[in-house]
Amino acid sequence: MKHLFTTILLATSFSIFSQENTTDTIKKMDKELDEVVIQKNKKAVERKADRTIYNFSDQSHLNSGSLMEGLKKLPGLIISEVAGMMYQGKQLQVYMDGRPLNIYSNELNAYLEGMPANAIEKVEIITNPGAEFPATSGGAIINIVTAKNAKRYLTATYSNGYSYTKYTKSRNRFNNSLMLSAANKVFSWQIQGGQNYSESYTKTRLTDNDIVVTQNYSDNISRFYYLKTGVKFDFKKDRLLLNYDINGNNNNSFVQADGNGFTSDDKSKSKRYYNDVMAIYQKRFENPETKLDFRFNYNDGNSNFDLNSRADNNPVLDNNSDKKYYQFKTDYSQEIDLLDKTKFSAGILAEQLDFEAKNFGIENLDYSRTILAAYSEGQANYKKFDFILGARLESYDVKGTTDTDDLIPFRQTRFFPNATIQYTLIPQVYFKANYNKKISLPNTSALNPNNTSYQNPNIGFYGNPYLDPTIYNNYEVELSAFEYFTIGYSFTHADNQIINRIISTPNGAASITQNVPKVTYRNFNFGIPLPFMLITKGLTETLKMDFNPDEINFMYIYAGNSKQIIDGLDTKGIWNMNAMVQLLLPKKIKFTTNYSTSNTGGNYYYYSIEKPMNHQLDLTFAKKFFSDNLSVSLYLNDALNTNRQEFAMAGTNLNYKTKYDTRRIGFSLTYKIPSKNKNSQETDILNNDKKQEQQNILGN
Repeated sequence: MKHLFTTILLATSFSIFSQENTTDTIKKMDKELDEVVIQKNKKAVERKADRTIYNFSDQSHLNSGSLMEGLKKLPGLIISEVAGMMYQGKQLQVYMDGRPLNIYSNELNAYLEGMPANAIEKVEIITNPGAEFPATSGGAIINIVTAKNAKRYLTATYSNGYSYTKYTKSRNRFNNSLMLSAANKVFSWQIQGGQNYSESYTKTRLTDNDIVVTQNYSDNISRFYYLKTGVKFDFKKDRLLLNYDINGNNNNSFVQADGNGFTSDDKSKSKRYYNDVMAIYQKRFENPETKLDFRFNYNDGNSNFDLNSRADNNPVLDNNSDKKYYQFKTDYSQEIDLLDKTKFSAGILAEQLDFEAKNFGIENLDYSRTILAAYSEGQANYKKFDFILGARLESYDVKGTTDTDDLIPFRQTRFFPNATIQYTLIPQVYFKANYNKKISLPNTSALNPNNTSYQNPNIGFYGNPYLDPTIYNNYEVELSAFEYFTIGYSFTHADNQIINRIISTPNGAASITQNVPKVTYRNFNFGIPLPFMLITKGLTETLKMDFNPDEINFMYIYAGNSKQIIDGLDTKGIWNMNAMVQLLLPKKIKFTTNYSTSNTGGNYYYYSIEKPMNHQLDLTFAKKFFSDNLSVSLYLNDALNTNRQEFAMAGTNLNYKTKYDTRRIGFSLTYKIPSKNKNSQETDILNNDKKQEQQNILGN
């Protein structure tokens, strides 16, 4: 049985993506759990004990278009108005370059739609965040990495893109970005900035027993800009990193609506401003495995949302919010003489969040949250076993007031353990089991009592300042092989889960946020690569070959089933399926097609799926020119125009439908402006080890 199992894995995984022969790979492997290995040819997918890493910079089907469009193509990742952002059944906390982004809901969607995908280096999905991560991460983290390596002498990369759609009329999108970087023996610097302009269209319809509550037709114009800067100073073994990021949106929507007893013609205007400052001092010692880091992070955000009637120019909504976030943390790690290899880490954290919301100038929420935390974690290797064992202690002080009364204070100290064990069955074939306990505090979007989306006489959207935190107990087992083959099962029990749902009201309907006492999550996922050379060359010849995954024809198939069990609600699981095919055409043109869909009848909380979610076929043609310095992609997203959503609302007679102009054709290009100095060639090692590290100056 063992030999049969091994043969299947070799046939379906190792033969596809092994970048070196088996012997050389085994010799080069280092099983330290937190090591980052970037080879000359970067892996499209890289799996570690706690995370899965997707390479965006070299994957044309991911880095064409917006970051949102690229994320939606990742197998197992679901992004929707209903589910929010989930990976293999787990809600994701969004990080950017290693620190919390602290924006949510509509603001987060606008950010992801505005950021061009060709500005992203990689995306890490941390499914088993250890004790070093805040317990408030919930159950999983997505870390979007924009950092690049600054090299000796000035280097520059220019990117842009354009896309077009026609849905009732022609609409356009375009983006431009530029990255400059340089380094010397004392310091290095990097500047990356850009803009995105987007026109889009949305059609929604909400009915109650076939009575139209509201049907809306929205023309949207979004303007997004960003600037990311970083400077790194070297002091012998130590270094100081300073980062400053700024971004913002200026969006307009023109909404015509009608429904039971009303018609309206409105214009909304939303502005968002966000800036982030971070300073890191990294103390290094003679032993490169001994590290001491001090980090300070501050960010603030201001958001304004206005809705005015175009018929009489009267204001309908005038809502704004301000948020300030402070964080200080220190981390220490060193190796100790125990088992084959053991690493010990410890740290402390202090965090403060202040949030204020206003409606027509009247403050209706003043919210503050303080967190103090300490953690310790050990990582060890013993023969074929890898272990992670950690614990985190967090203390919370949450308080606030509304315009009518005080919130119930939340003052508690909680203990959060985590443990992971991984066993190497054969080289590059692993079995892993994990447990962690986490908490999720209500985010500012869920707390905000104001409507920051849209409103007409029959429908409104509201947050809830009286939400309680959610406690998660996460369990997971997974079998993975050669990075690309995976089969896993996870189980999560959540108390006081925060959810969004649509309910019936006397005037029509409302979208609200509330706690559900208990929710159980069960998720099964399966991914397998299938190289076409198995058909043309057979298994024996395929196993003899040494190749790069970017240079073969293959198909990758993924399927995942997620089920949420809620007391008193008859829920069914959802199958999310994804298939990606890569074909190498003449003239070194790479053709990639990505297809995703889901079944119907499943549930996301109180939403029952009536039409397949994210049902979409995307096509991408890519080619490199000028010694691979210029990368050009042509793409057609949602080629069959099938991406639409339709849900029935449990406990009501409501039915919700929405359609975006997702069928879009466009191009994207990235040009690495070559330097005349040969010493500025890009190196491929990214490592925090002082002896090997490159000038990674964005501090992730």
